[in-house]
Amino acid sequence: MFTGIIEELGEVTRVEPAADVMRVTVRGPKVVQGVRHGDSIAVSGVCLTVVEADAETFTADVMAQTLAMSTLDTVEAGRRVNLERAALVGDRLGGHIVQGHIDGTAEVLQVVPGDAWRVVRFSLPANLAALVVDKGSIAVDGVSLTVSGLGDEPEGSWFEVSLIPETLAATTLGSLEPGARVNLETDVLARHVQRMLRLDAHRALPSSLAEPGESGWGFRADDPASSSIGGDR
Repeated sequence: MFTGIIEELGEVTRVEPAADVMRVTVRGPKVVQGVRHGDSIAVSGVCLTVVEADAETFTADVMAQTLAMSTLDTVEAGRRVNLERAALVGDRLGGHIVQGHIDGTAEVLQVVPGDAWRVVRFSLPANLAALVVDKGSIAVDGVSLTVSGLGDEPEGSWFEVSLIPETLAATTLGSLEPGARVNLETDVLARHVQRMLRLDAHRALPSSLAEPGESGWGFRADDPASSSIGGDR
């Protein structure tokens, strides 16, 4: 589990593609302190498992499904990434509960600068729209943020976040421009509520009324309330 409070800006130093997996090496001198084989580190919101580490870098494997669902599908050496080690029991929860399981990606639609802050608007995929609420929590590239604006237009839904100077300086969000892609993770509590409501409603119906792609328990492969991507362990 993570909290969405970024510890360090890292840099991808090596990418090694294979048939159904990709091995990435990331430079992050702070997050590798005390790291052991099998530990978890979130890389721009994606929970990855350390397979090798030295004093400056760590290496992890990324499975094909995670590549397909996240911005790691286009990762290359030189990309800056947000890094956070897994939370320890007893740590302060400075952000919100972040699992490192990516629900999908979004596109930056607009960046509005202020005197010292910035408002960024992102697209919101239709299958995630019901899980995002005004003043609720969302993780963008692993950063815990509060939704400051929300809209549903004929051309699609969107949400906004207001970024303070510290977030702009300490994370990759400070360099976002329109057209950039980011990883999204919705609030796990919202996903659980959606899942329970769907199951309750579905159990009250005859199985013959289940929607295409659903079993009698209401599972859909493309439903973030049923599953999300990340945690390559």
